[in-house]
Amino acid sequence: MSTHSIAEATSQLPRLIDRALKGESVVISRDGRPVVELRPLPAAPKPIPGAALDWLDEHRVGKALASLDAAAEVRRLRDDGA
Repeated sequence: MSTHSIAEATSQLPRLIDRALKGESVVISRDGRPVVELRPLPAAPKPIPGAALDWLDEHRVGKALASLDAAAEVRRLRDDGA
């Protein structure tokens, strides 16, 4: 872990970012107290291809009915004693 003052971080920010991207813990301090840690963001998820979504749609188990009225279903279950 490396700790750097705000003044040092300001002048060396590109170098500190590179070090953080390589896995080093980089901390920036103010008045001798750590206040910020530089760390890389997690990788963005890859987009899902349309063909994969189509396959999932075709192979879905227990498709929900678009016309199902939840309130009516609850009433039916209540009235049937289920």
